[in-house]
Amino acid sequence: MNDFTHFNEEGRAKMVEVGNKLNTKREAIAQGSIYMMPETLKKIMNNNISKGDVLAVSQVAGIMAAKKTSDMIPMCHNITLTGADIHFNIDQENNKINIQATVRTTGKTGVEIEALTAVSVAALTIYDMCKAVDRGMKITEIKLVKKTGGKSGDFLREEE
Repeated sequence: MNDFTHFNEEGRAKMVEVGNKLNTKREAIAQGSIYMMPETLKKIMNNNISKGDVLAVSQVAGIMAAKKTSDMIPMCHNITLTGADIHFNIDQENNKINIQATVRTTGKTGVEIEALTAVSVAALTIYDMCKAVDRGMKITEIKLVKKTGGKSGDFLREEE
C-alpha cells in the first residue's frame, strides 16, 4: 500500500523533505487540448484576435507558469528549471488546439506538476485571449504523458 507522504503526525499537510535525495536529470511531458468554434480557430491561425498573437502569448504564459508552479500549488517544491518548452498542434478537423509542455530539471524532485501547470495556463491564456469571440471553448484532456528520472523511475502513458 502506498503511504501518503504529505501529512505530518497530526494528519495535517506538510511539504515532503527531499534534502537527502540525489540530484538526477528529470523530465516531464504533459498534454491538453482546448476545443473551440471553427471560426475562433481560424481567427487564431490568421492572427485576427484583437488581443494579439494568441499562440505566442500562450507559449510565454505556459513557460512562466512552469517557473512559478510552487507559488500556486501549496506543497510543490520550488524547483530550478533547466528547460521548458510549449508546442501547439492545430487540429482543424476537430476544432481544437493540442498543447504539449516539456519541462526539465536536474534536482531532487520531479517536474510533473510544472509540466501540467504549463499546459493548463497555456490553455487558460488561449481562453482568455479568445473569450470575446467564443465563451464556449472547452479545456480538456490535461494529463501527464511521460516522466523520466528520480527514484520512482520512468512513467509512460499507454495509448488511450
